[in-house]
Amino acid sequence: MESEEQHVSRQDTARRTVLCGTALAALGVTGAACSSSDEGGEAAATPTGPVRLGPADAVPVGGAKLYREERLVVARPGEEEFRAFSAVCTHEGCVLSAVQGQHGDCACHGSRFDVRTGEVLRGPATQALPEVPIRHAGGELTAGPRV
Repeated sequence: MESEEQHVSRQDTARRTVLCGTALAALGVTGAACSSSDEGGEAAATPTGPVRLGPADAVPVGGAKLYREERLVVARPGEEEFRAFSAVCTHEGCVLSAVQGQHGDCACHGSRFDVRTGEVLRGPATQALPEVPIRHAGGELTAGPRV
């Protein structure tokens, strides 16, 4: 028959094993949730094919429009001039939350970009937004490669 001391020792060992296993599992979940990169799991920062954005008139002359679902921002410096940029912040990959005037803001960490040039106006981002080819034809805008 086992002594009371051996029984308690076995219970402590079993409890430690369960606690360690739970802690390791929690660390794994936390690490996966905080990971900034998920190979193949994240959408590309720029379109991989043509994306129809709709009427050119939706972008005000001298202003810009955020196409959040398409992850693009389009500036219209002149009547017939358009420039498109990825709306994915180059700091941690969040989509810009708002465009006001000539600025695009990322709500995740406060980066700000010039939507006419893609340049960083305020960090923590250090790289400009990538420019995306854009075409204006028949009153419609299409952005992405092969436009």
